[in-house]
Amino acid sequence: MPKEIIRCNWCIGDPLYEKYHDEEWGKVTHDDKVLFEFLVLESAQAGLSWITILRKRENYRKAFANFDAKKVAKFDDAKVEELMQNEGIIRNRLKIKAAISNAKIFLEIQKEYNSFDAFLYSFMPNNKPIVNKRKSMRDIVASTKESDDISTALKKRGFKFFGTTICYAHMQATGMVNDHIVSCHCY
Repeated sequence: MPKEIIRCNWCIGDPLYEKYHDEEWGKVTHDDKVLFEFLVLESAQAGLSWITILRKRENYRKAFANFDAKKVAKFDDAKVEELMQNEGIIRNRLKIKAAISNAKIFLEIQKEYNSFDAFLYSFMPNNKPIVNKRKSMRDIVASTKESDDISTALKKRGFKFFGTTICYAHMQATGMVNDHIVSCHCY
């Protein structure tokens, strides 16, 4: 009989969620394009469930120029109006405009630090990911000092829809923090 796969329980029961959990969540990436993708998606998620955004991810990929920050930064008012008509994404004008303005700031940070990744990791202990030892989902927090600091620094630069809780979710998604429970097969 095959051995049962143990996962973090937040993803259990939905094949898309389980695939995301198993293949992406908590996996370290230093790829600025992937980091930008999660900035757009996590900001869109504000106030909504992650599965809602995950189900719309391909639509976001098409709508937001395959998450090319240089292209998104050039979106104009006409493009905003086009996106407001796109039923495949969250049609929230403030979130759409935030994605565009955040793209501009993202590019400024890339230029200043040589990569957005270098900027993010400058807030991490020893510039390395944090590997937590969570025994259960109850042990997982919504924010940390690092997410507070990153969020504050980005807000000072003008970032929108990127508070400490969203920042921490971004950190979890991109492997800056490993919050898989220790019994999970991905830990």
